[in-house]
Amino acid sequence: MSDWTTQAADLIDQAVATVRDKTVVPSRRYARLIVFGMLAAFFGLCALVVLVLALFRLLVIAANEAFGDGHAYVAHLLVGAVFVAAGMFMWTRRATDR
Repeated sequence: MSDWTTQAADLIDQAVATVRDKTVVPSRRYARLIVFGMLAAFFGLCALVVLVLALFRLLVIAANEAFGDGHAYVAHLLVGAVFVAAGMFMWTRRATDR
């Protein structure tokens, strides 16, 4: 009599394991991918901002050394030109099918 109870328990356990393998495992993998991707994007963006600020500061120092104190506007002009050029490039690549 106890044989059918063991078989029923094994069948339920197998069904639960199958459902878990088809739902929980992939969703856990995708959740990890999303979390670590967002974390990497955040750290990458922070590193990019710090790099741009450091390069700008070096450019200000170089402009002051080359042209004398008070000529930091040269660095502002160069960095502004780079960002305007990047913006113009991105503007040409925008999607216009809306």
